[in-house]
Amino acid sequence: MGTLLRHGSERQKARYLPPIASGELRLQAFGVTEPASGTDTTSIRTFAKRSGDRYVVTGQKVWTSRAEHSDLMLLLARTTPREEAAKRTDGLSVFIVDMRQALGRGLSIKPIRTMMNHSTTEVFFDGLEVPEKNLVGEEGKGFRYILSGMNAERILIAAECVGDAKWFIARATAYAKERVVFGRPIGQNQGVQFPIAKAYTAMRAASLMVEKAAALFEAGKDCGAEANMAKMLAADAAWEAANMCVQTHGGFGFAEEFDIERKFRETRLYQVAPISTNLILAYLAEHVLGLPRSY
Repeated sequence: MGTLLRHGSERQKARYLPPIASGELRLQAFGVTEPASGTDTTSIRTFAKRSGDRYVVTGQKVWTSRAEHSDLMLLLARTTPREEAAKRTDGLSVFIVDMRQALGRGLSIKPIRTMMNHSTTEVFFDGLEVPEKNLVGEEGKGFRYILSGMNAERILIAAECVGDAKWFIARATAYAKERVVFGRPIGQNQGVQFPIAKAYTAMRAASLMVEKAAALFEAGKDCGAEANMAKMLAADAAWEAANMCVQTHGGFGFAEEFDIERKFRETRLYQVAPISTNLILAYLAEHVLGLPRSY
């Protein structure tokens, strides 16, 4: 809800933010990605057509996390056809959708089964009516609004990845101390010690970038580069720690009772979502290093 916090009207913030903070309003979904657009956000096709004092929404979203359990959705939709927009980033608008009222009235949800314990869905809009008062900011300016929320999301996910790395490192360290082979704890062997120490170093470095990105974001400063770097470094640190933890546990790393194989699968997600490592590198190459645009 960073987009609402920074770009919503005073009425919208007074209506939604206090019950979100208190827990009265449960999870909030983020309706952006579509099957045909992926991370090419400006190519989305979900359309919100103005009709009197409301908008009528038609289209589809995919990878919409926790939609089944959310009370609200922050929805990005086209309000001007792409071919009529002056720039490809124009003509996109953001809406607050009350999921409790919308479900079964133009909105339907289909769960997606995945390899990890992650509640994600497809969401279908078939003539869903959204009141005009639920438009966030100005019509057609939504792409700029949503970017600030994406930076917050990347910082949040980066912090989560740092936590994942800490978990793997703690589990591996404890096991390396207690597991005895050939009459000595395996943690006495440098072949076991060094990967744990390397994973710890990567985690600490990623944590510093997360703190830097969060500080810039909280100060209202541009944090696009730092948010992207934090997400990439933290995702890499978590994945390195996951591999190390499985290797440290040997065969037991694949046993359900140790929970490591589950967490291993979950951690792989962050190389892909909410933004892939390749897109982060492309962003840094163009916007930080000044190299030619690659896509």
